[in-house]
Amino acid sequence: MGAPESGGPTVVGARDRVRVALLWPLTYMNDAGRCAGPARGSFKLPIERVLVLHDEIDLPFGEIRVRLGGGLAGHNGLKSLRRELGGAEFWRVRIGVGRPESTDPEIVASYVLSRFRESDAEVSALVERAADAAEALVLDDEAHS
Repeated sequence: MGAPESGGPTVVGARDRVRVALLWPLTYMNDAGRCAGPARGSFKLPIERVLVLHDEIDLPFGEIRVRLGGGLAGHNGLKSLRRELGGAEFWRVRIGVGRPESTDPEIVASYVLSRFRESDAEVSALVERAADAAEALVLDDEAHS
């Protein structure tokens, strides 16, 4: 949560708290469903209460989009999540990383597994904005629960 306009720290009262469980899989993204599926079951979460942050080569570097469900666009990690979560109707924060010039699968795989070409400052800013998008979605969702 951000600081209030006065610049002081934000104080959250007990009734204002939002319960969030974070899962950082120790698998590769392509197998993320192997731990996300059991975690969802353990917490007894409806699929629409699951939020996934992921890279998106179909968006230019720096662009962020949020959506519920949708296609998988060949993203093997999303395929794994759909399979293990039991559907694709989970929330996504799609983080644009851009696309290489080639459509060759080996070149695309190498591109997404390589270090960013952008500066550390640009990557840090992107991560911060993605975190802000996730937080806004969680807080907005809680307001409607």
